[in-house]
Amino acid sequence: MLLIDTSIWIDIFRDKSKAKSAKLNTILNGRNYYLPIFSKMELLQGCKDEIEWAKMSSYLAVQNYLEPDYTSIWDNSARLYFELRRQGITIRSNIYCAIAVIALENNFTLYHYDRDFEAIARHTSLKQKKLNLS
Repeated sequence: MLLIDTSIWIDIFRDKSKAKSAKLNTILNGRNYYLPIFSKMELLQGCKDEIEWAKMSSYLAVQNYLEPDYTSIWDNSARLYFELRRQGITIRSNIYCAIAVIALENNFTLYHYDRDFEAIARHTSLKQKKLNLS
């Protein structure tokens, strides 16, 4: 199963030509995918005005989300961040750790466009693929 990170969606939504969306559809080849629930927050907080908020909110309302086990996500994400820092790796956002934990716990492959996930994968069993939609 596939988990598609916010970084991919941002790249797609910024592309007015829709070429990146078409490329992602080709890569997905009809396979099911999920968004981490945290992507909903990240995408909505990036909206520039009410019109964009309404469009984004409508789009996100029909997406499939992978949600964490809320009893353990915070401890597991903090532990991942802590363990990586002990190895000299600082991840720029604890949300990245939470997304990685969701992918790890569900054995999903994470598609992204973010160097932090590559760093996490070098030190964990995270299955990931950095997509270049350009």
